[in-house]
Amino acid sequence: MRILIVYAHHEPTSFNGAMLDVALQALVGQGHEVRISDLYEMRFDPVSDRRNFVTVADADRLDQQVEERLASAEAGFTPDVAAEIEKLLWCDLLILQFPIWWMNMPAIMKGWIDRVFALGIAYGGGRWFDRGRLSGKSAMLAITVGGDRSVYSGDGMYGSIEIATHSINHAILGFSGFSVVEPFVVYGPGRMTDHERRGELERYANRLVHIGTAPRLPQVCSVDFVPSAQRHSA
Repeated sequence: MRILIVYAHHEPTSFNGAMLDVALQALVGQGHEVRISDLYEMRFDPVSDRRNFVTVADADRLDQQVEERLASAEAGFTPDVAAEIEKLLWCDLLILQFPIWWMNMPAIMKGWIDRVFALGIAYGGGRWFDRGRLSGKSAMLAITVGGDRSVYSGDGMYGSIEIATHSINHAILGFSGFSVVEPFVVYGPGRMTDHERRGELERYANRLVHIGTAPRLPQVCSVDFVPSAQRHSA
């Protein structure tokens, strides 16, 4: 399997850094081909605007989707974006690894998605969810949160962890066609003993070794959301 890990943490000696090391060891040990986009190490620019393109559809007004459509058709993305698009299209499994900050992904990870999941690449042409442009691929979030499991429960201070993960899993990955693996979550690694952290790393390695049988989230059937008149005329 071809696996792309997009990694967003600025400190190599962090628990996230240890997770990345464990992932690489576990996946390569299973014979998978692994590529890593370490966004901080790459100094990836997260701002999505004209800097994404070498082509120009309209020099007077920036319509992002218009520019993305042209760039997708004419290989008009700048080298940094084109390289990440190539990795995205190459992989069978995409792993997005990051710490949850303010109940969301770090800005650099969101910027990677904004620039790389372009019209004509990740979506467009009436293709979404089960008919999405990236269907046939799988994706998984590998995330850490600062608090323990209790504060991210339905009765906890922040509510269910799904509040933080749903929009990513459903409206980004699922919408683009990925079969979405149940996210791997580590709660409060900074509060753990060394023994507990080693246990979580072993749990992550086990998830990756058995990634082919890991549980998947329900996938939307796009035809269920097509207006009835359009459905009957198809």
